[in-house]
Amino acid sequence: MGHFVKSIARSLSVISAVLAFSIPFAVQAAPAPSDGAIKKAMRRATEFMVEKVSTHGGYVWSYLPDMSRRWGELEARPSMIWVQPPGTATMGHLFLDAYHATGDDYYYTAAEKAAAALIFGQQDNGGWNYFIDFGGEASTKQWYDTVGKNAWRMEEFQHYWGNATYDDEGTIETMTFILRVYLEKHDPKYKPVLDKAIDFVLKSQYPNGGWPQRYPLKYEFSHHGNADYTSYITFNDDVAAGNVRFLMLCYQALGETRVLDAINRGMNVYILAQNGAPQAGWALQYTTDLKPAPARTYEPKSLSSHTTASAIGQLMNFYRLTGDTKYLTPIPAALDWLESVRIPGEKPLYPTFVELGTNKAIYVHREGSNVVNGRYYFDYNPQNTLRHYGATRSVNVPKLRAEYEKLKATPPEEISRDSPLKPGPAKPLPRYFLIESHGDSDLNHARNAETTDQLVKSLNKDGWWPTQLKSTSNPYAGDGSKTPAEGDFRSTHVGDKTDTSPYVTDTPVIGISTSVYIDNMKSLIGALNANSANKDNK
Repeated sequence: MGHFVKSIARSLSVISAVLAFSIPFAVQAAPAPSDGAIKKAMRRATEFMVEKVSTHGGYVWSYLPDMSRRWGELEARPSMIWVQPPGTATMGHLFLDAYHATGDDYYYTAAEKAAAALIFGQQDNGGWNYFIDFGGEASTKQWYDTVGKNAWRMEEFQHYWGNATYDDEGTIETMTFILRVYLEKHDPKYKPVLDKAIDFVLKSQYPNGGWPQRYPLKYEFSHHGNADYTSYITFNDDVAAGNVRFLMLCYQALGETRVLDAINRGMNVYILAQNGAPQAGWALQYTTDLKPAPARTYEPKSLSSHTTASAIGQLMNFYRLTGDTKYLTPIPAALDWLESVRIPGEKPLYPTFVELGTNKAIYVHREGSNVVNGRYYFDYNPQNTLRHYGATRSVNVPKLRAEYEKLKATPPEEISRDSPLKPGPAKPLPRYFLIESHGDSDLNHARNAETTDQLVKSLNKDGWWPTQLKSTSNPYAGDGSKTPAEGDFRSTHVGDKTDTSPYVTDTPVIGISTSVYIDNMKSLIGALNANSANKDNK
């Protein structure tokens, strides 16, 4: 479970650079590129990704220029594409956005290729795993038995369950993209795929409204004394909210009334899962009877500050959608609990994990050097904590409280007037989906701002934007030793040379980044839209 969250409907922004003036001569800003120049750069960059980089229409996160190595969240094989964002479905959304901005059929064709790759990897149950391996089942299992098994901190990759996952929004984003490409031209070949995906969400929901992290349910990966966590009801990475969002889009655009009960139960489970006062927060995961539960060995059974902040935000969204004040009722106690665990100091920091009962901050540590000899443990000591999983979180409680007060003062009928849950004719989806920076786990995703002119000019002769690949990993070198290697790995992203976990290197190389391509294309799409709006206003 990486970073989330992660919204599908986001807003586009075009960032302008401020040019400094010298005295006595002023530096004049370069003229903005024409629409033609912008479209030419977009097309060149996309042709390179589609025709030189993609595997059967799909993508991973980054590549060396000679294609000798490539990565998703972990190192990937040439036969693999990534589902987990910023992967193949993210690229599909980008292609549809570019199609809408330019009217160029090339982008629609690229979106269809991405859809075909994802459809190939849809499981019989209707969902998706983190990645798709065109090399087949044997290739996938071998990857898990080598690269995946030895990624010390990436416990979600250490075992091959063979089922689908909601983690990191891969399945949710893919389902949404399939919905969107179907609605684009109502091509009937996408409807069975979409129906199977909707059925997957409905079948995998527990009666109380929660969703597991993986489905169909399995209980086979117990390790370090912890039970298999993948059947637990999951709030981490906004699994419940993401599924509610997808089902709402299906209701909005298709008139799928069969999803309404699942939507309501998916919203209500937030109320049911809240811990009782005075510890009125939420946990990352829950047992099916809604008791907080541990997950990965560095995610202890506890309440979580960032999950609580996210739950508060979702409850506010549910009030906007329904006008039902029951979604506001849990918020004050949750805000009070967050305030009770704030760490003293100038910055508004809150412990990531808080012990049930004592309300004490829990800090997670590790020892050893790899997945074989290493272990994670937790105590009350804030020193030498993990770097790959923050010990504290920044939460703007005053802002949340102010937003709550504003919503409470707004009449329910007014707040929910334009809700997509209102009965009526089907409504179109947003024209653009990848609008502001997408949330993902890619360590190369620096989100640097450049002007439109810089973006157009920085595209190299081959058609890609050279990027420092700060994220890398150790190539698979066999299973780790039972004896820890020399060195201090307590707070590093990676252990010894047998650890295949990704880490930020001090010596980055230049390569091809899917995230950078997506961000730069979004900026160029924004420039086209801004130019069009300026023309309309004249």
